[in-house]
Parts: sequence; C-alpha cells; structure tokens
Amino acid sequence: MFPASHADVIFNSDQTAAMLAATSFAAGLNVYATVGTLGLLARAGVIALPPSLDILSSWWIIGVALAMFGLEFFADKVPAFDLIWNALHTFIRIPVAALLAYVASSHLSPGLQLASAAAGGLIAFAAHGGKIALRTAVTPSPEPISNMALSLGEDATAIGLTWIATQHPYVAAAVVAVLLIAVVVVMRWVIRALRRLFTRARAAWQNEASLAK
Repeated sequence: MFPASHADVIFNSDQTAAMLAATSFAAGLNVYATVGTLGLLARAGVIALPPSLDILSSWWIIGVALAMFGLEFFADKVPAFDLIWNALHTFIRIPVAALLAYVASSHLSPGLQLASAAAGGLIAFAAHGGKIALRTAVTPSPEPISNMALSLGEDATAIGLTWIATQHPYVAAAVVAVLLIAVVVVMRWVIRALRRLFTRARAAWQNEASLAK
C-alpha cells in the first residue's frame, strides 16, 4: 500500500462522516462491491482511509470481497433466488455497514462511536430494505430483463457511490439524502402495489371458489 502521504485524498472528521454515510448506503446495496472498491482505492494510494480501516487494503480482504462480489453478481440476477439471497444478506450488509462505521469512528467517544455505528446500520438498512421491496415487486414479472437491469443498476450504484464518497464525500452524502427520500417513496409505492395485488388475488380466488360450489 502506498504511504498515506502519497494518497490523493485524506479525510478529516466531517469528510469521514459524509463518506461513511455514502458507503453505508452502498453497502446496503452490495457490501462486497463497497468493501472491494474501498480496499482497491486505498491499496492504489488514491485515498488514505482512517487508520482504523487500513485492514480494508489487505489483499486477503480485497480478494474475499471481489470473490463474493463475483458470486453475488450472478446469484443476484436469478429471479426468485435473488429474493432468498438478499433476505440472507440482511444479516451481512447491515452488520458490516455498522461495523465499518464503528471502527472508522474509533477516535470519538464511546457514545458517539455507538451512534455512528447505529447511523451506518440504519442507512444500510434503508438501502437494503428499498432494494428488497423493489425486487419483490419486479420478480413476479415473467421476463428476466427487468430483474437483471435492476441488479446491474444496484451494482453500478454501489461502486459509483463508493468512488464518489472517496473523492467528493459531501456530494456523495447529498446524493444519499436524495436516495433515502426515494427509498421511502418507492417502499410506499411497492407496499401499495402489493396490497392491490393481494386484493386482486384474493378476489379472484373467492370468485373461483364461488363458481366451484
């Protein structure tokens, strides 16, 4: 790894907070892409991560992250199976985002460190929840193109947002604020759409039951 003095970007406390907000959202979409991107950027000397996060530049961490990203790249694009995969990753994306925020804020008081971890976990949970809600609405579609397009978009957003967070953390944090609002809107829309779907399905089942009598 290049020495920190050779890195193009070195973060102060406010920039670190903004970066963590953005990377937490990215981790909620694809934690492996986020960790791998951070590790590669740090390894190349493009950025100097907080000292407590230097472990991300380890080739072991980068290798595992990239291998898992490759696995998720294909698993996340299979209709129906992607819902199982994403449901299981509720127990990975959110804790990892919280852990990254906790470790990165090790210079703060214990209370603020816990608050940082909680904020990172909540942001990742919002991104992860919005992803699952949207996938739940799209997966029943008989064609696979929409599901694959969503997955590719999520991968690109996770990588792109992580890169922007390391170069322009305040811009990335502003983007995340907009995305969080979009997640709330999308989740409300998805919930309403699912309610209408279940209502129609129940009505159709009741009609078939009455005709069968």
